[in-house]
Amino acid sequence: MATDKELSSFLEGVERRAFKHAFFTVRNEESALDIVQEAMIKLAEKYGDKPAAEIPLLFQRILQNTILDFFRREKVRNTWVSLFSNITPNNQEDDNFDLLESYTAEEGTEAAESTADKHEREQVLNIIDAEIQKLPARQREAFLMRYWEDMDVAETATAMGCSEGSVKTHCSRATHSLAASLKAKGIHL
Repeated sequence: MATDKELSSFLEGVERRAFKHAFFTVRNEESALDIVQEAMIKLAEKYGDKPAAEIPLLFQRILQNTILDFFRREKVRNTWVSLFSNITPNNQEDDNFDLLESYTAEEGTEAAESTADKHEREQVLNIIDAEIQKLPARQREAFLMRYWEDMDVAETATAMGCSEGSVKTHCSRATHSLAASLKAKGIHL
């Protein structure tokens, strides 16, 4: 069982990375802070009695689920706001008014994106994921820790059990390999 001190020090250590992860995902500072706070509270309330070794993985899962919950709430909220923002008092008096005909999605939202664009984006993400999976294990591990988990070089080196120079080499090779393979497939990021 994790002690209060172990739980507190874990939350202190993960706070910055969790915020960056949430911020890059939701692209809103206030929402990211709320998400991290909610995830930390859930961890402390529901899983504070778990062994200290299990806490990091539990927190990552809780954080991911909290981010997904945020997007679900936003999707529902945006749908209703968009629906009601397009209704004007003049339209309500019209006998031929049809809500579905008057609905227009807000520019820049997922609802405004065409099916072709969604499909193309999904294909590109699948290709990128497949190319990351093709990387050698150590390169993939270093790449994901540095650029997905946003760990610094020293943290990555400690987690991988290697030198900081090795982390830099693995990351450099991974990014060059990914860039070349994606460019060969016509994807320019």
